[in-house]
Amino acid sequence: MIYTAEINVMPLRELLDPQGKAVENSLHKLGFATSQVRIGKHITLKIEADSKEAAAAQVEAACKQLLHNPVMEFFEYSIHE
Repeated sequence: MIYTAEINVMPLRELLDPQGKAVENSLHKLGFATSQVRIGKHITLKIEADSKEAAAAQVEAACKQLLHNPVMEFFEYSIHE
């Protein structure tokens, strides 16, 4: 079966996000009342697996081995049929 994984990789909350801060400052200059802007990555994968659990295991492995930097980022994901 083919599953779709939606993965979000974001900077750790404890770390400064310079890109998010720059966007937040620009939004303020444009008159938007925003705070705590964080910028990350959204990744969509199609995965062939026998079950949703097997697909989740593949996504976990891909995130841990390649898609995120554990020193600076965290990830979360959802899987759909």
